[in-house]
Amino acid sequence: RMPAIKAMKAADRVKRGKRTADKVPWGKKIEDRTRREIGTADKTTDGKRETDRDIRAEKGFGRTSMREISRISPGSIRAEETAETVKGVRITEIAGTGSRRIMISRTVETSMTTEIGVIQEKLRTSKADAAEPVLKEHERVDDLQRNGYRIIQNRENFCFGMDAVLLTGFAHAKKEDLLLDLGTGTGIIPLLMEAKYQCRHLIGLEIQADSADMARRSVELNRLSDKIDIIHGDIKEADRIFPTASFDCITCNPPYMIGSHGIANPKAAKAIARHEILCTFADVAGQTAKLLKPGGHFFLVHRPFRLAEIMAVLVQCKLEPKRMQLVYPFVDQEPNMVLLEAVRGGRARMRVEKPLIIFREPGVYMPEIRDRYGY
Repeated sequence: RMPAIKAMKAADRVKRGKRTADKVPWGKKIEDRTRREIGTADKTTDGKRETDRDIRAEKGFGRTSMREISRISPGSIRAEETAETVKGVRITEIAGTGSRRIMISRTVETSMTTEIGVIQEKLRTSKADAAEPVLKEHERVDDLQRNGYRIIQNRENFCFGMDAVLLTGFAHAKKEDLLLDLGTGTGIIPLLMEAKYQCRHLIGLEIQADSADMARRSVELNRLSDKIDIIHGDIKEADRIFPTASFDCITCNPPYMIGSHGIANPKAAKAIARHEILCTFADVAGQTAKLLKPGGHFFLVHRPFRLAEIMAVLVQCKLEPKRMQLVYPFVDQEPNMVLLEAVRGGRARMRVEKPLIIFREPGVYMPEIRDRYGY
């Protein structure tokens, strides 16, 4: 009986071995089982992570980033939709396969790209508008080399010169100051003062309508309409236009020449800018004294040959001279400009600064001019 039992067991083992051989080798079977166990653990972990994230979303905690969306595993998102914000873009997470999640990510990226594209297009449009201002006959646009600012000028009329630039470098102001420029012309001084000192508000007063119009368009060209106002009016009537004692600083580049002697056309724009046809320095100083706050500063540029008269008028108007600087075109020549600062109600004491020399040689500025004024 024992041999028969052994023979039956051997036959049974052969039969079981054949069935096993027909299926999968033992090594492959163990490998598949290990993979299934790892996948189950991952699914459990993802499910816990997703559950925690849902709780945070329901309570309003945190935001979902693009990176978090891309890490969500297949089948882990619930059927309901979860709305959250990704960098300011509203998105909706939808349950589904990995391809649908990729579609969501691409939709978010496309929306963000679209938003950026719109902003960039607006900037390009703004620059294009600024690059092509509407010009009238004989007008041109000049670069001020400050903050990208530009100015519209008419080559047939009076254009600003070095005196206006030097005045803005000599003057000083605070960000909270209210500034008035008397006889602003094409608006060069308010533009440069804003670029350098960022004053709270600046106003330019100009009697010539064409110049005031160019100044106003220059302000719009530089997107400064909220900070700079151009007023068409007469300096002699400034106290009727503005409240008394309302300005912290007043600047002025007045006409240098006395009277209209030798002028062929007294109504020409250049003649009005250079000669005291429509107002005198006494008019300028008198109006400045009325409009400045007590302790306010008055900055002007003028010609040295009128210095004695200028000092006398300033003192008479209670505008005490406090600082003076003579400007020389070359080191071996006489000064052709004087820069002055006066204070309303100030004490009698003046500081004379070292001379300012413009050119080292014809066409070559001195280092101080380049360092101080950027030329």
